[in-house]
Amino acid sequence: MVKLAFKQFIRSGATIIGLSFILLSGVLSVFIGKQFLRQQEEAAKNAEEFQKEFTANYVNFFKDDLGLLLYYLKFSLVNTSEPLAGISIGQRDVNISVQSVTIRNLENQKWDTDLNNPVNLLLGNMDLGFVMIYLFPLLIIAFTFNLLSEEKEGGIWRMIQFQSPAPLRTIWNKLVVRVGMVYTATAFLLLLAVVILSIPLNKPLLATVLLFACYHLFWFTLCLWVVSWRKSSAFNAVALSTLWVVLIILSPAIVNSYISNGYPVPEALHTVVKQRQGYHEKWDMEKSITMNKFYSHYPQFKKYPLPGKQFSWLWYYAMHQMGDDESLKQSTELREKLQLRENKTRTIALFFPVLHTQLALNSLSQTDLKNHLLFLDSTQAFHEKKRLFFYERIFANQPVNSVDWSSIKVEKFEVKQEFSLLKMLLPLIIVCSVLGWVSRNGFKKLELLDPS
Repeated sequence: MVKLAFKQFIRSGATIIGLSFILLSGVLSVFIGKQFLRQQEEAAKNAEEFQKEFTANYVNFFKDDLGLLLYYLKFSLVNTSEPLAGISIGQRDVNISVQSVTIRNLENQKWDTDLNNPVNLLLGNMDLGFVMIYLFPLLIIAFTFNLLSEEKEGGIWRMIQFQSPAPLRTIWNKLVVRVGMVYTATAFLLLLAVVILSIPLNKPLLATVLLFACYHLFWFTLCLWVVSWRKSSAFNAVALSTLWVVLIILSPAIVNSYISNGYPVPEALHTVVKQRQGYHEKWDMEKSITMNKFYSHYPQFKKYPLPGKQFSWLWYYAMHQMGDDESLKQSTELREKLQLRENKTRTIALFFPVLHTQLALNSLSQTDLKNHLLFLDSTQAFHEKKRLFFYERIFANQPVNSVDWSSIKVEKFEVKQEFSLLKMLLPLIIVCSVLGWVSRNGFKKLELLDPS
């Protein structure tokens, strides 16, 4: 019976068109992911080459003044991209993966980003995650909306009820064929992604496979629930299309609006303004005020008194440091508010399968907001390390050649990924179980109906 159902299903022109569209979109998305990973690799390579060349040129040009040299020199920290990021680009298209900073004030550098075409940002990237989360549900809907109604409207269902001891077996056979086709297409695209993107066979990949499997199962059970209402094909198509719009488009938009309005981040502007004010106003203040605050922050530099001359690099870099110190409150509030947004979104997403799947996939790919916040924290620590290393040499008036510039290389930020597979899959499993149970009850009532 399953073989017969498969032959009947695969002969349909709509089936061929739907599968072809999904597979073509999936293959294209894998190569888009490959292009993204290549761009990330090139950005990291260019940062390394630029820092090496830039440093060599400026060391030769400003070989007599270390303080002036450090005014210009930039040092790069790279947020490495895992191969799995080719499946789910997430927020990496708006958050830069390479931070190049000077030892001057950090806050106005930390939030810099690359120039991007706003139209491209609006449309987003069609990665494999997009195909799986947004397009595959449409294929599942197209395959299952008339699972029962097709038989009833064709006058076949009444014959099946009379002639078969288990009439619902026909429906289950058709369902098995459709589930098999969808999961086969999913497996093919994931296997292609593993090969093309060079994804290692590890726990995050396993979690990704199981996440997609549970997500597709959610849509199958949702479709079965609607089919169990025993309505017409037209009604099922409209109902499922409406659910797709609500779950895929409206729900994330509503959650985003709630988070944006409930947890606004005005501190982003305040941080930059406060930092610039904290630095620029020091030009019109007594130098002793700046230096006292600076020595309070770094007691180890009290051994370097302020020279009597009009300008000194000690005072200049102290001004920049004070700009960061005086914007610390706003910067901390911004960091905490963004983290609060992230936590709140993940909590709400537990009740929205589509949103939960997207966030979980971004987390597995390390392309989510959490990863970016950790990268910013690492940038701050990286900047502080550079500051302390060079402050000592600048304030001691050491020559430029006292620094081994060849040892100062681009550094990489990597975070050890930890996640609970059960916690990630449990919300989808619960929803699938509930939908499966109510669908089963609906089909039981159908089985009890008198065929006459």
